[in-house]
Amino acid sequence: MIAGENGRYQLQGPITMANARALLEQGASLLRDQDALFDFGQVEEVDSAAVSLMLAWLREAARQQRQLRFARLPENLKTLAALYGVLDLIPQQAS
Repeated sequence: MIAGENGRYQLQGPITMANARALLEQGASLLRDQDALFDFGQVEEVDSAAVSLMLAWLREAARQQRQLRFARLPENLKTLAALYGVLDLIPQQAS
């Protein structure tokens, strides 16, 4: 689930194969109106779908000419992104 407003959105719960498509659509719709920051601070579980989801959102943001950043990525998500060689492609908000 994604909740928030004014360009700052909090992801909550798991991000896995089971819910990636719904999150993809929800996140893409948020990018239609403004730049966004997606905060992963309340994400409970991730699998490789989370990395794919982030890259898909970044493609959509570029297509919409929007800026997208991510905050508070869980360590296991960073590890997956590094394993796939894409961590440097994921813009993160400075802590």
